[in-house]
Amino acid sequence: MAPFTDTARTPRRGRSLAPDLARGTTLLVIAVVHAHMYVQADDYLPLGYPAEGGLLDRVVAGVVTLLGDTRGYPMFAALFGYGMAQIHRRQQTADSTWRDTRRLLRRRGRWLVVFGGCHAVLLYPGDILAAYGLIALLFVGMLRFKDRSLLVAAGALCLVSTTLFSLVAASAEANGGASTVVSTTESPLRDALDRAAGWPGSTLMLVLISVGPFMLGVWAARRRVLEEPGHHPRFLRNTAAIGIGTAVLGGLPLALVTSLVWTDPPQAALTPAAALHMAGGVGGGLGYAALIGLLAVRVGERRGPLVTALSACGERSMTCYLMQSVAWLGLFAPCTLNLGRHLGVAGTVLVGVVVWACSVVTADALRRGNRRGPAEAALRRLTYGPTRKDPTSRKAPRPSARGCPAVEQPVDVPDERGS
Repeated sequence: MAPFTDTARTPRRGRSLAPDLARGTTLLVIAVVHAHMYVQADDYLPLGYPAEGGLLDRVVAGVVTLLGDTRGYPMFAALFGYGMAQIHRRQQTADSTWRDTRRLLRRRGRWLVVFGGCHAVLLYPGDILAAYGLIALLFVGMLRFKDRSLLVAAGALCLVSTTLFSLVAASAEANGGASTVVSTTESPLRDALDRAAGWPGSTLMLVLISVGPFMLGVWAARRRVLEEPGHHPRFLRNTAAIGIGTAVLGGLPLALVTSLVWTDPPQAALTPAAALHMAGGVGGGLGYAALIGLLAVRVGERRGPLVTALSACGERSMTCYLMQSVAWLGLFAPCTLNLGRHLGVAGTVLVGVVVWACSVVTADALRRGNRRGPAEAALRRLTYGPTRKDPTSRKAPRPSARGCPAVEQPVDVPDERGS
């Protein structure tokens, strides 16, 4: 997420609930998945789980593998595509040319790459901001694809990414396994250099994983599936049931491995298990988004404190995503508290839940103060240039200094990582 776009051009009272609620909720999935990767162990299983642990750790590892790992990124990627399609539509409504729209989206993409590079070097090696920025730069033309072309391309890319993911996971296990984020040095400078060295490869992998769901998000935006979820109940129910069911069934073999129920699996079995897990991740991400769309229909305008806070977190998803990475650095780095040395999977997952809850409280405090997230505000300013009008005004804002009409979508994404 990332799953993330700036929101300053959208009147807050006119925002759709479902996308914000989806991003805010899925940030919990991302927090849990990221936190468990900091467990320090002598040997690792696929997805960064330790090859040892007590009963509680094993149960938590199985549940997170089944419902969390690789489930959040596809959802945020789909929401990112949804948001870009919304920008395109609003630009068309404002009589902007395709050239201006493309320039606007690519400028945002370039800044997301810059944000992502800084994020990866300074905080977290598994950055998703740059991946979404590259998608905006390289695949913006897909906003003009016909529906059938979008779906065919999405299916092909999902197949390719699933195959590649399974091969990488199986190869890592064959070489003894490794955590993707645990640092082995107490030097902050060395850690930063290591993160910088691994950033290009991880970013390209995330681009490949995310492009397929991104296209599906564009397709859904053309039908206003999340803006008007009450008009698509059957589609949302089917997507939720099939997608989440696929996630559970596809994730089961690898969950048996990470929970240490299936010990010493043959290498020939790991590749198809990882492929099923990745395929389930795409289905699960889309299924979660559909389920939250149905929840938004049920909630309607009767939003309680929890839904309001989650929506505020989703509206500021880029800021909350970066807050998580700051927390990981302070809590898990060898040069700081180094909690991963003392906690197992269950303990780190609990830490992840607490960090996410703190980000929700912070986002709600910003909402109460009528303030946007600092990351969203910075991205908006860099993309559109400074304006003198109140960005929350219902009046149309003036064009940016760079000549592109300052029109934003009513729903936006990490995204994000996004996030």
